[in-house]
Amino acid sequence: MEDRRIVERLALWGIPVSLLVLGLKLAAWWVTGSVALLSDGLESLVNVVAAVIAYFVIRYAQRPADDDHQFGHHKAEYLSAVVEGVLIVVAAILIIQEAVPALMAPSLPETPWLGLAINAVAGVINAVWATILIRVGTAHRSPAMTADGHHIMSDVVTSGGVFIGLVLAVLTGYAILDPLLAVLVALNILWQGYKVISHSLGGLMDKALEPGEEASVRDAIATHSGGALGVHDLKSRRAGVVAFIDFHLVVPEIMTVREAHNICDRLEEAIKTVIPGATLAIHVEPEGENPHGQKVEVEGKSI
Repeated sequence: MEDRRIVERLALWGIPVSLLVLGLKLAAWWVTGSVALLSDGLESLVNVVAAVIAYFVIRYAQRPADDDHQFGHHKAEYLSAVVEGVLIVVAAILIIQEAVPALMAPSLPETPWLGLAINAVAGVINAVWATILIRVGTAHRSPAMTADGHHIMSDVVTSGGVFIGLVLAVLTGYAILDPLLAVLVALNILWQGYKVISHSLGGLMDKALEPGEEASVRDAIATHSGGALGVHDLKSRRAGVVAFIDFHLVVPEIMTVREAHNICDRLEEAIKTVIPGATLAIHVEPEGENPHGQKVEVEGKSI
């Protein structure tokens, strides 16, 4: 419950923070007329929309399971991340629309140093906020918050590139650098959008646990399945903070239901220790019922 409050509270704060950064970046563009700074501001406009969507989706995703959604509402966060990825792509297209005409008639920014100073302040705020979102989102397995943090961090990188490029444009007098930087920003944003969308679609398509997580599950089974003969058909999927794991546990034909149940209890406790928030379904079957006709050892790590 406390974890849920932390994620929701942070998501709510994302709205005023993104509005503040957007205001600063638009101010930087207004005083300079720089296309590159405008492109940076357009990406922050996406951040505002994404922050609003993320807040409401995270609140929904944190709701407990009910009769209509018996496995919970966690996948809603992946939908939010997909929407954010689409918005990122839209922002990149808008940036290119602004940059292409400027390539034909480039001009140096007006009062560049003031605009760059304002943009630098916005970049520092974004860097701090993105770090917080990524850490909390990763710790609490919130795909929407983590995606938001990585997107904002990419905004920080592009802001740094814009800053350096505009300084060079002013010092060298090469006005073409301004729209060229805008195009580079757009290409970077497209790449970030692709990564956000592909990762989120993986969650919607019931992607399995990461290899390291699955290895931990297999180690836990090998260590705590004493008395059983083996396991097979180990499957997993992740939906936000929750991991769903199921497998078949082969036991001696003469083992009692109570003894098999005790083994299952040990396995559930061990697996939930290495995969917090895991939900398990263990199918117990007697020796000789393995449909694959294979003997699967529980000792060592050959599961």
